[in-house]
Amino acid sequence: MPDALETTYLAYLDALNDRRFGDLDDYVHDELTYNDEAFTRQHYADMIAADSRAVPDLHFDAHLLVVADDTVACRLRFNCTPTSTFFGHEPTGRPISFCEHALYRFQAGRIAHVWSLIDREAIATQLRN
Repeated sequence: MPDALETTYLAYLDALNDRRFGDLDDYVHDELTYNDEAFTRQHYADMIAADSRAVPDLHFDAHLLVVADDTVACRLRFNCTPTSTFFGHEPTGRPISFCEHALYRFQAGRIAHVWSLIDREAIATQLRN
């Protein structure tokens, strides 16, 4: 049976997948750190929304999920087709696949810190060919 933090994290991914960026106040603090940079929740939401505009079928698929104490570690898998510039690369019309490894630290039930490593080389290689 999933614990409360896992349930919260999966609900957060559902909000992203449903493009309910306004619901992020339920899951993300007003201020957070993203890869050790200070972000507001709005800045964070805008970043994800921009990726979703560039890749309309972007779907956050939790391929591997580990929850311990106040931390979530997730390997997210993406299979999608960019329709506009994505991470500096022009779309080809062909689908791409890549992963993101993300760590989230929660405080009081909401995300306060995110560390994200996106396989940008896989994206670049597929969009160059």
